[in-house]
Amino acid sequence: MTAANTVAPAAFPKRYRLTKTDEFSSVFGFRRAVKSRNFLLHYRPHGEEEAGGARLGLVVGKRFLRRSVDRNLLRRLAREKFRHLRTQLPARDFVLRLASKPLPLDRQALAQEIDGLLRKLASPAR
Repeated sequence: MTAANTVAPAAFPKRYRLTKTDEFSSVFGFRRAVKSRNFLLHYRPHGEEEAGGARLGLVVGKRFLRRSVDRNLLRRLAREKFRHLRTQLPARDFVLRLASKPLPLDRQALAQEIDGLLRKLASPAR
């Protein structure tokens, strides 16, 4: 096995991302979500023909965070939390969407909020 073929458990390769519009639409169309103060986490179980493992898509609109620096910070935080929890998550497609303007923009509080949403869906009850 070469270094190019191995993937670290906390990596975020392309197969764990939602990239196409149809993938996002199918998650939104499934109409299941959990809500927190600033986020909505939409989810959809995988079909038989789809690849296994959890996949993540992010929607951070300019409407709530005008500065690209802030939007990118939020994306980085979400990816980081997803990467660490990916092995515990069920085989579903997730879309994390910013639903309101976070005031104040507290990095640690936002990271905990994202972590809480992902852990809620990692539990076997859902």
